[in-house]
Amino acid sequence: MQNDGANADDDGRQAPPPDAWNFAPNEALLRLSALSVRAVLGKVKSGIMADNPTIADSRPVIPLGHGDPSAFPCFSTAPEAVSAVAAALLSGRHNSYSSGVGLEPARRAVARHLSEDLPCELSPDDVFLTGGCSQAIEVVCSALARPGANLLLPRPGYRFYEARAGFNGMEARYFGLLPERGWEVDLEAVEAIADGNTVAMVIVNPGNPCGNVYTYDHLAKVAETARKLGIFVIADEVYAHLTFGKNGFVPMGVFGSVAPVLTLGSISKRWVVPGWRLGWIVTNDPNGVFQRTKLLASIKSYLYVTSSPATFIQAALPELLENTKKEFFDKTIDILRQTADICWEKLQGINGITCPSKPEGSMFVMVKLDLSCLQDIEDDMDFCCRLAKEELVVVLPGCAVGYKNWLRVTFAIGPSSLKDGLDRLKSFCLRHSKSKKVI
Repeated sequence: MQNDGANADDDGRQAPPPDAWNFAPNEALLRLSALSVRAVLGKVKSGIMADNPTIADSRPVIPLGHGDPSAFPCFSTAPEAVSAVAAALLSGRHNSYSSGVGLEPARRAVARHLSEDLPCELSPDDVFLTGGCSQAIEVVCSALARPGANLLLPRPGYRFYEARAGFNGMEARYFGLLPERGWEVDLEAVEAIADGNTVAMVIVNPGNPCGNVYTYDHLAKVAETARKLGIFVIADEVYAHLTFGKNGFVPMGVFGSVAPVLTLGSISKRWVVPGWRLGWIVTNDPNGVFQRTKLLASIKSYLYVTSSPATFIQAALPELLENTKKEFFDKTIDILRQTADICWEKLQGINGITCPSKPEGSMFVMVKLDLSCLQDIEDDMDFCCRLAKEELVVVLPGCAVGYKNWLRVTFAIGPSSLKDGLDRLKSFCLRHSKSKKVI
């Protein structure tokens, strides 16, 4: 066998590999997995795959931990969306790279779509297309980052913001949401933790993980607080218009003249197509603050050195946004209202679990564990791992959203599966109850 002599002894034999290579892991990157909902759910589900003598039947796994209802037929996407994507792909005209900020017709369509709910007309220059809302978060956190900067985040909340902030060297500081007040922002806490290095605060509305929907008056107070502190508002509105309670959806961009707003959104949730990976960053800033502070230039610079959404999905966006019928949205809302009712009613009868408020939007509700009522359960992670192993029900532990010994329950699944999963949750709590014995 031919040998080029590299790492070889004098007699031609291959030398053993070195004891050490010129690589050391990025510790910041390794820590990100602890902040990932997917990673936590993977750990919870790992017990299902192990040998499990507790369960002897073949019941299906009930996914009450994720935010992807697309696997259930009742949540199929709009036929107009499918037609738009198919036509764009079959045309053969959208196989090239797009510009870093996104195709102009797609950006114009998003601007027109969002302007329907705003006092000011958006332009295509206000819109930047991203690979889903996750990439929008990545871009915004990268554009805002500077040495010593900090970002204010809600707790409980989607910890991907913390992950991206930390990866860019920003400090994450947390303000509370108030369960006794419908998970409103604790604005006194916001003022207490902000300082001269605070660049922005994040608002999620409709709420993930709490299922809350903020009123116009509360959002107005948020905007006034941001203006007082001299910080931007990042409005995560990926669940926009998915509301079914007393409060309708109000976009934070309505208050862009009070405090500059970066709106993050996508087609993932409302059109039930999370795998299509099409999101956006939209600037609501009639006073031109983002231009003067060069935040717009920073966003564009980042987008020029990262990947863009699939071009044929971008090309389909105008038809998708303009042609989807109201009946599709009404059907989705009706199903979510039904499943939210099922979730609320069934959770009331489960020992060891308290639900502080009925969900009014998004696809989730937060419930509190009372471990004093349960035996042999250490914490929320232990609860979820045991529940998955014993009942084949997957729920997200609250630690994944910064709320230890709480649970996030998803109700965006088929009604019959939801009932089955919540009945199994009740059986599990009864089995582990300190006050009852199962015969």
